[in-house]
Amino acid sequence: MTTALRTLRNYIGGEFRDAADGRTIEIVNPVTGESYATSPLSGQADVDAAMGAAAAAFPAWRDTTPAERQRLLLKIADAFEARAGELVAVESENTGKPLGLTASEEVPPMVDQIRFFAGAARLLEGRSAGEYMEGMTSIVRREPVGVCAQVAPWNYPMLMAVWKFAPALAAGNTVVLKPSDTTPASTLLMAAIVGSILPKGVFNVVCGDRDTGRLMVEHPTPAMASITGSVRAGTQVAASAAKDVKRVHLELGGKAPVVVFEDLDSAAIAQAAEGISVAGFFNAGQDCTAATRVLVQESVHDEFVTALARAATGTKTGRPDDPDVLYGPLNNANQLTQVSGFVERLPAHARIEAGGHRVGDKGYFYAPTVVSGLKQDDEIIQNEVFGPVITVQSFRDEAQALEYANGVDYALASSVWTKDHARAMRMSKKLDFGCVWINTHIPLVAEMPHGGFKKSGYGKDLSAYGFEDYTRIKHVMTSLDA
Repeated sequence: MTTALRTLRNYIGGEFRDAADGRTIEIVNPVTGESYATSPLSGQADVDAAMGAAAAAFPAWRDTTPAERQRLLLKIADAFEARAGELVAVESENTGKPLGLTASEEVPPMVDQIRFFAGAARLLEGRSAGEYMEGMTSIVRREPVGVCAQVAPWNYPMLMAVWKFAPALAAGNTVVLKPSDTTPASTLLMAAIVGSILPKGVFNVVCGDRDTGRLMVEHPTPAMASITGSVRAGTQVAASAAKDVKRVHLELGGKAPVVVFEDLDSAAIAQAAEGISVAGFFNAGQDCTAATRVLVQESVHDEFVTALARAATGTKTGRPDDPDVLYGPLNNANQLTQVSGFVERLPAHARIEAGGHRVGDKGYFYAPTVVSGLKQDDEIIQNEVFGPVITVQSFRDEAQALEYANGVDYALASSVWTKDHARAMRMSKKLDFGCVWINTHIPLVAEMPHGGFKKSGYGKDLSAYGFEDYTRIKHVMTSLDA
């Protein structure tokens, strides 16, 4: 007997609707590899409708007081918290994420980040008012940019949606958000919740593929395009937005170096290996900041590799309802092929210390994997795997550690593991990455900025810096003699 597929719909102008031409995409549960829903494959008419709704809602939303925007965002946060169980269930079905970890590690940060930006809404202020020319007073206004076209990724569908819409709405913008074509379900549940609180048209969700995203970015209505995704996708967005000089916010790939120095004793090495394995394998390594590229000083290299391989062997992947798993499946069949391909193409000098294979023949599970013996120019060192694969290289001294760490195209996140405070400070200065953790890896807080350099993109998520990205600056000068 064939099970009927659930129907997902776009959320435009305060109502759910099918794609104008009726086209759909099948949505797959990565635990089983089977379709369970259909989602709209939106085209030009759908994008036009969403942009029109957002543009119509913008003047009134822009003119709401910061206190009113704060009040509504706090209601959204409270609603997400109250309906956390529903959000987790839908997110897990769509992504295969462990239920317990999604509830404990993703929902609380989402709620906290919305509340942070609710507070930030009341800090939209100019920096000064004064007389910088005789007889003239100058005022600086900080204003919302307008309609924002936003594209979220499939690795953290709910969390990344919050990173997009919360600062945009807090600043007084309206939003058209596109979730990934493989993970729209939780974003549409969020739309139902948000839509019950905000005025119609302020928050819209359009589902579809990369062509849908392209139509959004190329549309004349948005003043800003924001994407979290691959370097390829970011490059295309930047090129499309350049045609009519849209503001662009890009959070792209990563290849985080994790630099482990020889001053760690055996207990510290074991502790570091455990922490790094969790930071590398969490969410199946599908995280641009994941601790997947480890650099270890020669004298402790072998000891560390042994400890890391032991940690990997003790790490479990499996179904979302298993409380003992750290991560679930990879997101989709293409991603399983990509991760498997990196391991299958390893050079002869590489050594698989743990894992290196698919788990089971149903769904997209991949074993926690550690690979050592690698060189700086190896494919797996230079390119983002985006899976549960941690590589290990050795280095001689601090200078070579920096050379290897900075010697990739990505520059999002990094970490340093040492007991030497001065060394930690030198490394944090010279590491060319948007974030440097010391003796830890991957914690994020709403108050601190997250974003990279080089091919990892530009603009910041979270923090007051991320909030300011969704505003524009206006100078107003008035004559005192009029």
